[in-house]
Amino acid sequence: MPSIDVHDHAFPPSSATAPFYWGIDIGGTSIKCGLVDHDGHTIAFEQVPTQESEGPEAAVRRLSNLVNETEERCGVVGKVPGIGMGSPGPMDLPRGRLVAPPQLPSWWDFPIVDELSKATGRNVSFLNDANAAAYGEFWLGSGSKHSSMLLLTLGTGVGGGIIIENELVNGVNSFGSECGHILVDSAPDAQLCQWGGGRGQLEAYASATGVVAITRKRLRDVPDSQLYRYLKTENKEGDHGKDELTSKRVYDAAVAGDKLANSIIDDTARWLGIAITTLVHTVDPGSVVLGGAMNFGGDACPIGKRFLQHIRDEFRERTFPNVFEGTTISFATLGSDAGYLGAAGYARKVNS
Repeated sequence: MPSIDVHDHAFPPSSATAPFYWGIDIGGTSIKCGLVDHDGHTIAFEQVPTQESEGPEAAVRRLSNLVNETEERCGVVGKVPGIGMGSPGPMDLPRGRLVAPPQLPSWWDFPIVDELSKATGRNVSFLNDANAAAYGEFWLGSGSKHSSMLLLTLGTGVGGGIIIENELVNGVNSFGSECGHILVDSAPDAQLCQWGGGRGQLEAYASATGVVAITRKRLRDVPDSQLYRYLKTENKEGDHGKDELTSKRVYDAAVAGDKLANSIIDDTARWLGIAITTLVHTVDPGSVVLGGAMNFGGDACPIGKRFLQHIRDEFRERTFPNVFEGTTISFATLGSDAGYLGAAGYARKVNS
């Protein structure tokens, strides 16, 4: 969703629609903060360092100062009823607490909702970061024409967000929509999820971490692949070089015609097709959106287009004809803005 140009204009901009909402997307290294109007236009945006080691109390103080200063600068004081905040889990949504997010070890068991609400004087709506991204795509992006939607975010891990008839699936244990941990492979030697899950879970096959692990394993039998040069090697002194294998290098090799790289991308699509079939057969959302950085070029690249087509083909083979015809599978359109936009949109929903 395009931002409103706030430079050289009176605040709030004449094209902005009150009331306004904050969307805050907390990450391990940075926090994105967007002030968004009722129609989804961003009128102010800041990205600040998380400074995780300083602790959550310091972050709350910085966020409170940012909120107050920005609202005064933009002339919207008194017109911002709520803040939406997305954060990595595990979390306790009913209690408004971070539980044990791996990216934020100094923030564990912190009552972030109460503390931010007290510091800002606003109602704070709390949700999982992947659910925030899902709500962003649902409100303003690829899922905006649907009343239900499933989002899979393909990055270091696999995040998920499910919206059914305009409502997010958060779950009793604040673990709803964790699609990366559904089982896709029941074999005893299935890939092991490296991010706290178990064997055979989707994250082990369709995350950047999983793709790298699978590529490393398969390279043992394919030393002529151009990807082989990125593996860790041992020199004559016995020192190990740096392993430079990444999912981006797999994509680059596929673009260059490397057979192994293309095979791995096709296999990733197959696993996603299996997972999407299971999820669609469970909630029947009508719209499946693929977000995250690992899209193998997305719609702008033949590799990305083939990746998406293979997912659709796998889904077609495993579902019913009417379900296939009634389900769209597409790439996300909001990019890294989805999290803060979705958090603001969720605050909009809660405070309406």
